[in-house]
Amino acid sequence: MATELRRAGPIEETLNDSVVTPRRGGGDDDEHDVPVLVLLWSRDEPERSGEAVHLPVVGSDLYTIGRAVCVDDDGAIALSFGQLRPAGRIDTGPLRAARISRRQLAITHEAGDGLRIEQCGRGILRLDGHPMASGVIHPGGLIEVEHRLVLLYTHRPASWVKPRRPGSADAFAFAFADPWGIVGESPMTWELRRQIAFLAARDEHVLVLGPSGSGKELVVQAIHGQSRRGRAPLVSRNAATIPETLIDAELFGNLRNYPNPGMPERPGLIGEADGGTLFLDEVGELPLRLQSHLLRAMDRGEYQRLGETRVRRADLRLLAATNRGPAELKHDLLARFPHRLTIPGLNDRPEDTILIARHILRGIAALDPELVAPILQQGEPALDPELVASLVGCRFDTHVRELQELLWRALRGNLGDALTPPPELVRVVLPQPRADVAEPFTGALTRDGVLAALER
Repeated sequence: MATELRRAGPIEETLNDSVVTPRRGGGDDDEHDVPVLVLLWSRDEPERSGEAVHLPVVGSDLYTIGRAVCVDDDGAIALSFGQLRPAGRIDTGPLRAARISRRQLAITHEAGDGLRIEQCGRGILRLDGHPMASGVIHPGGLIEVEHRLVLLYTHRPASWVKPRRPGSADAFAFAFADPWGIVGESPMTWELRRQIAFLAARDEHVLVLGPSGSGKELVVQAIHGQSRRGRAPLVSRNAATIPETLIDAELFGNLRNYPNPGMPERPGLIGEADGGTLFLDEVGELPLRLQSHLLRAMDRGEYQRLGETRVRRADLRLLAATNRGPAELKHDLLARFPHRLTIPGLNDRPEDTILIARHILRGIAALDPELVAPILQQGEPALDPELVASLVGCRFDTHVRELQELLWRALRGNLGDALTPPPELVRVVLPQPRADVAEPFTGALTRDGVLAALER
């Protein structure tokens, strides 16, 4: 399986045919994004995966990450981690692991979106995979302190870093799946949840778009479950499996003994979904000439069973999904979907990849405890930092399905107490970040000069 690291660029997402792009700087505090470092992995505090520190953009202040809880003598501001969500931040404090130095990393803002990272504590520092004492990274860059932690540089809306209002509570635990099985704490995932809630409150037909393995069926279930039809059936069928010669019988049903003797009476998918929701997965696989068979039922709910003369009426909502482009659907079928929701894949939200991987491993552990037991740490699956860095940079083709396959292969070959990458997951290291370039030495070597260099 060919994999490569990619640097995450500005977030772009198409929802309801509009592009949502987080803003960078300027304007009202709630209308721009601030730089954050997301904790992807901690050797001794795995349960804190997904927490983040934010760096206010104020001049050339010096920030530090470590076990410090106060401002240092040199004026450096010790950063505290928190759980960042649209409702605001819940502080969780500094890192507490004994292997983390009181002052582990020093951080300053560079021109543009650059951050200068300097190693102050124990452990080898790697920036985008390169061992360095100090260097500059940009959004999408990885910060690794060997055997201790892995951080991802990205952005969050400014409103997310404001303290949470007292008394406000979350509907589900941070970094875990929501009630509909959707996992992620990135702005893209939270915008997806907002769009789902919007569509659930409406009753028009919805076309769900997205690459294979991106979670279209989960989104459909969430829209149906939160809608007024949530207690009625969700009738699901993969349209690609419907034979062309039986499309009308499958959709509309048939009378007994029609069209062939011995055939039982069937209500059809539309009849079964009366009062509820019909979900047609892979609707783009229906031949164009057969897609038109859905139009009348979508417009007025009218249909006829084969062999029957009277017109029936069904109260249903159609949710359809496809990994094809919308332009590949028959134009008059596409016109009957007033809402189109595009789901981002893992390549668009790398900070969610590790949370989803942990969710998958918890599910495997529930079904096969003996298999996952060797890598459980404080009840959480322990991941090797090389696996974390490789997964975050992997370019996925089938997204969650491919991630699940990679984790199964890693489990099959794992012999240690932390899950390591399978052989086919090869990490390609990005070009080396910019580092300080020392001036050539031309003077005499003196004790004071050596001490000054060590101090720098």
